[in-house]
Amino acid sequence: MHWRSWDVNLKVRLFGELITHTFFWMYFPFMALHFSDAFGKEAAGLLLTIPPLLGMFANLAGGYLADRIGRRTTMLLSIALSSTMFGLFAFSPSPWVDYVAFIGIGIAGSLYWPASSAMVADLTTEEDRRLVFATFYTAMNIGVVAGPVLGSFFFVHHRFELLVTCMIVELLFGLAIYAWVKETLPPRQAGSAPQAFSLKEQFQSYAVIFRDKPFAVYIGAGVLVAIAFMQLDLYMALYVKEHVPSQPLVWWGDWSFSIGGTSAFGWLMGLNGFLVVLFTLPVTRRFENWSDRNSLVLSSVLYGFGLFLMGFTVNIWLLFGCMVILTLGELIRTPVAQSFISKYAPDDARGQYMGASSLQFSIGRFLAPLTIGLSERLSPLGVFSVIFGITLVSALLYVYMFRLIPEERKKEASVRQP
Repeated sequence: MHWRSWDVNLKVRLFGELITHTFFWMYFPFMALHFSDAFGKEAAGLLLTIPPLLGMFANLAGGYLADRIGRRTTMLLSIALSSTMFGLFAFSPSPWVDYVAFIGIGIAGSLYWPASSAMVADLTTEEDRRLVFATFYTAMNIGVVAGPVLGSFFFVHHRFELLVTCMIVELLFGLAIYAWVKETLPPRQAGSAPQAFSLKEQFQSYAVIFRDKPFAVYIGAGVLVAIAFMQLDLYMALYVKEHVPSQPLVWWGDWSFSIGGTSAFGWLMGLNGFLVVLFTLPVTRRFENWSDRNSLVLSSVLYGFGLFLMGFTVNIWLLFGCMVILTLGELIRTPVAQSFISKYAPDDARGQYMGASSLQFSIGRFLAPLTIGLSERLSPLGVFSVIFGITLVSALLYVYMFRLIPEERKKEASVRQP
């Protein structure tokens, strides 16, 4: 499915999300530093644990709203909130107002993504869905790579102008969605009578979802993978900074360019971002005929194995090789995980399943820092071994999950084998 044949909804959103994500990453990586300067490191650390917890509830609410009031309406509400919060941030008189705006922007994003993912699923066939999700993932990662580079200048030296621009960009994106994006809520839901927002009904809806045993196992496996994924800027960062000495990256005669510690970590993360942007679509095409089960299992094993191998070396080129292995696991997993939920979820609850699925990342982000404490008791190889063990358990859970899925749902949730 070539992008030129995409529905206009997808084209507008792909371009808009590329731009807004780039601006998001121009400010987001610097917020921990900003709040550390304002409140002190200890207080900032505590304050930064609150947004992910609120994001968990916002994700669930976003999925619920996407299935009740529509994908487009939920996205417009999210963008309106985000634009307002960027404006508040820009004209903020104190760090506490900055913090409130930061929370508001995070909540807006958590409301947006379940509706966004559900709309992609509404507009694509099962055969094309992986590739479309992979294209959106590539666009997102272009922002991840470019945003911090630009933000290192603009956030530090022109913060007010950057935040005002973010506000305007969000507003323009909202206007584009209002003008060109059409509602994609399935007809049976769209034709039903409007319902008032009900916390009780939302709780009951998600209670039914989490009693879906295969889906609960999927969330559990995803939490374990997310714990490993979050180690890129947690234990892996600590390991590289503390154990990787300065060493020549390239050399010619008496000249050499050396990296180590923090600079080595930056190069590793840069390689990860570069590989994601360059190879998401080729890898997705290469594995498009693999079953969801085999893709999820392989991605978990590769990701954990890449981290595990890091415990054996401090050579920067071997660490680059480890990063290639774990990034391949990331590239295989991401479009498959998104397309699997869109196929598995009932049409009338797709948004809620998307919202609930995001819990694996929120819970994983909450649990992942435990490896830092573990590093005080275990050697680096011991910590990486634990992480590898976690990913192997996730792989076994994926195998178990597909055995739980009834035969008729397997047909809907991919039965193709490589």
